[in-house]
Amino acid sequence: MCHPDFRVGGKIFASLWPDEGMGMVRLTAADQAHFVRAMPGVFQPVKGAWGARGCTQVTLKGAKKEIIRQALIAAWKNTAPQRLLGAWED
Repeated sequence: MCHPDFRVGGKIFASLWPDEGMGMVRLTAADQAHFVRAMPGVFQPVKGAWGARGCTQVTLKGAKKEIIRQALIAAWKNTAPQRLLGAWED
């Protein structure tokens, strides 16, 4: 789709639109609410049904590296198959 995406178990957990300075992470509803509350200028639910299902837009300008890292880990854990999650926790 002309932009990089990041997958685990064949499923997308994050995408990047570098020319637009934007990204997207796939979060749980609770994680999405947490990140939006923590940094509303950086995180916003994607409009429509995708956002209601946890897809969260990330404005890269002004975003701190550590919070992006936390969002990517949360998105990976939300998307990864159980067999990989067990290896993560060990």
